[in-house]
Amino acid sequence: MGNRIEITGLKKRWLISSLGPISVVALLVAGTFCVVMVNYYYNMMLDGLKTRASHASDYFTSNTMKSYGEFYRYATTFTAEFAERDRMELQFIGPSGEIIVSSYGLTAGMNPGTPDINAVFQTNEIEPYRGVDPNTGEHIMSVCAPLQLDGQVVGAMRYVTSMAAVQRSLLLNVGVAAGLFLMIIMMVYVSNMVFINNVVEPVAEVTETAKRIAAGSYGTQMENHYRDEIGQLIDAINNMSSQISKSERIKSEFISSVSHELRTPLTAINGWGETLLEDTDRQQLERGVETILKESRRLTNMVEELLDFSKMEDGHFTLRIEETDVQAEFEDTIYTYTELFRQEQIELRYDSWDEITPAIPADPERLKQVFCNVLDNAAKHGGAGKRIDAAVTHTEDSIVITVRDYGPGVPEAELPFVKQKFYKGSSKARGSGIGLAVCEEIIRLHEGSFEIDNAEGGGCVVTITLPGA
Repeated sequence: MGNRIEITGLKKRWLISSLGPISVVALLVAGTFCVVMVNYYYNMMLDGLKTRASHASDYFTSNTMKSYGEFYRYATTFTAEFAERDRMELQFIGPSGEIIVSSYGLTAGMNPGTPDINAVFQTNEIEPYRGVDPNTGEHIMSVCAPLQLDGQVVGAMRYVTSMAAVQRSLLLNVGVAAGLFLMIIMMVYVSNMVFINNVVEPVAEVTETAKRIAAGSYGTQMENHYRDEIGQLIDAINNMSSQISKSERIKSEFISSVSHELRTPLTAINGWGETLLEDTDRQQLERGVETILKESRRLTNMVEELLDFSKMEDGHFTLRIEETDVQAEFEDTIYTYTELFRQEQIELRYDSWDEITPAIPADPERLKQVFCNVLDNAAKHGGAGKRIDAAVTHTEDSIVITVRDYGPGVPEAELPFVKQKFYKGSSKARGSGIGLAVCEEIIRLHEGSFEIDNAEGGGCVVTITLPGA
């Protein structure tokens, strides 16, 4: 996968959906903070200047200025004694708007040219100004307070301060806000990348593995380092991959086996057909016809098993339910196989149930198919014991059919798998490997159970349990 994370697909959508709203909120908060801080500083500064100008103008008017001549003299003295000249400038403005005297030593007669000066003579109120000094181009804040003599505005007292320090302070605060904003965004981004590495990246790895499995790399496994839902997903994918690999292997073996099983009877039928065309001997004819019929039946059974299996896989395997005497159907099968087994020198012992077995809702043809398959398998795999036992019993709630052979039995390691489709194990006996799987499905549809175990004393026993009436 590599260490580089490409911001695409789910990763991109996740980052946008998480970073987007947080960025907007953080930006709004930072912007609001900046506006509030600017207004706070400016208002605090302006209120301070207004208060200072109000008190100073009241004091100057009430206690010092008795005539216009005294106005200039006291203004000069007042400015000379101004203690805060390092922080702001004190100006006295004449009635024409010109500077009379300044604590910064500005040239008398200079007109500052700001609107607060003209306004103070018109309104007789304290007038503020914030903007650019027309003479210096510097950003300033000023407050102009009227000075009255005999009820007439004869001048004004003006406090002027530079905005440079305030602007530096504001820029510092804005910088802090911007830094906090960027830090929040980076924290969110880092947390999201951690999430992507811990969640999205494993999902992407699972996706790639699933693609490889879909492309035919069956059995591919992923390392699982997680103990959460991601770990469960990886376990599920690994298990699926193993099952698919196993199914593919079994299917391949099945195709190979079926091909061989089909080829053998076809070869026999073809060979005997050619022989019978050339040989008219009665004994040879009977033997050939018997072989052809036997191999034809075997082919028919194999084809029927394959058709049943196909229906099972497609979900079209159904039953034709009717009231059925299970014991009678089983005894019919026993009667048919007794003579067949006798020809193979196999003794079929049937332990009949003396009591009447109640009829149950079932598919008689499918049940007979199961009985035939079970007896065939008993002869095929356990015929070496030359004996097969069969019995029917019933309880209040179930009917039990058992078939036991006296052959070698099933290796213990293979018992859990003998009913799986395509499974043939170590047996050399002919067969498609799906007969028992079909039988189990038929019994399952009857809401019963189909069990295969090794019998005590040797051999194999099949137990079929059906629900009673």
